[in-house]
Amino acid sequence: MNDERIKQVLDIEREARQIHDTAVHDSEQLLIAADQEVGSIIETAQSEAQKEARRLVAEAQSKEESAHILADAQEKVNRTKDISGENFEHAVRYVLDRSTGKE
Repeated sequence: MNDERIKQVLDIEREARQIHDTAVHDSEQLLIAADQEVGSIIETAQSEAQKEARRLVAEAQSKEESAHILADAQEKVNRTKDISGENFEHAVRYVLDRSTGKE
């Protein structure tokens, strides 16, 4: 009877270790995916902001207007980076909460 109980405990520990290992692997994969997605969002946003800035500069008629347009475009890029960074932080928190069982 004791041997059977020990075997049950060892089986439960093995299953718990497998579940933990799977959760750790899944959380790592979610972090990688979130990081890649954020990188893609930032790259796309920068590209679009640069295209918009070029278009606006091409339409500008004076140096003062060009400087103002470029500053606005840079501000848009910075805002997009900030938003993307916040989204990444939310994704990381979500993955960590999920992997620790808080969600």
